[in-house]
Amino acid sequence: MSQHKTRVAILFGGRSAEHDVSRASAANIYRSLDPNRYEITLIGITGDGRWTLADASDDRNTSALVVPSDGSQLALLPGGGGRALVVQDGAPLRELAFDVIFPVLHGPNGEDGTVQGALELADVAYVGARVMGSAASMDKDVAKRLLRDARLPIVPYVAMTASAPIAYEDAVRAIGAGELFVKPANLGSSVGISKARSADEFESACRLALRYDSKILIERAIAPVREIECAVLETADGKVSASELGEIVPAGSHGFYSYEAKYTDANGASLHVPAQLDPAFAERIRKLAVQVFGVLCCEALARVDFFVSGEDVYVNEVNTLPGFTNISMYPKMWEATGLPQPALMDALIAHALARHQRIRKLSFQR
Repeated sequence: MSQHKTRVAILFGGRSAEHDVSRASAANIYRSLDPNRYEITLIGITGDGRWTLADASDDRNTSALVVPSDGSQLALLPGGGGRALVVQDGAPLRELAFDVIFPVLHGPNGEDGTVQGALELADVAYVGARVMGSAASMDKDVAKRLLRDARLPIVPYVAMTASAPIAYEDAVRAIGAGELFVKPANLGSSVGISKARSADEFESACRLALRYDSKILIERAIAPVREIECAVLETADGKVSASELGEIVPAGSHGFYSYEAKYTDANGASLHVPAQLDPAFAERIRKLAVQVFGVLCCEALARVDFFVSGEDVYVNEVNTLPGFTNISMYPKMWEATGLPQPALMDALIAHALARHQRIRKLSFQR
């Protein structure tokens, strides 16, 4: 008897500055899915936002999936229960059907609740946090406010917009330090982040960050600091667990874990999994990661990043769709915990399907 395959659509690319990271993550997920268990459709989103059908016939050794720039386009059918219409030259060609969508999208228009809302309207199961958890975690200002209200430790910061600028001296006074990090509020992969130690550097850092977002964060630079990460996973039965911890040690030439250190410089950083920490201290961080996961309404998966200075631990940020490239920490930390990536993919897809069934049983009428 032939085994029924779960139909998985991998959604990748997108309009964010993390488009290329998404392509690399999607390729790694594609390679990790067991072809005997899953029937895979690749859906690429171009830089201008068009959904296109990508070629799934290539071998699995590719380092990054390609988003087609022309050809057929896709329209997700609202309330369609996992259906999309393939259109070419304005004429419908055929319908695609799938059981679950795996959105491998990082940053705005993918990790911020927008795509999640579209998938809710389409009545299709999907991997990852729902709209609230995605939006709250993506906006670093909103996330930090929620964490602060929950009395969880965060780095002192102020938020700024282009229409309400803050002078360097005022930021220093508010934060209590002269060395600052400036970053976009709604972006990841260290895009648009820079350090400022003077008024001139601060002005340049704000200009850079405002290229990527209308709201930016100005944070105190913690020193000395260790960058510790924890992967959190929610399984189909609702159990939430934390992985072994990982540590990122940026090369001295970069100063911090910049985009270049992550993706373009092979020697930009060293990754240590598990992190060398006292067991009791590591357990404290794992418990904090699970708390953060709950406070921000996360579901399915998240990578929680911390700054550690001596005995002090600060929540840095939360990624609800963390990278899955061949150097990404989320799958590496679960691998070190005893969960290889193919099994991790199985768990995430099982969670998506089980959650979708639970939501369908809810009553939305009086």
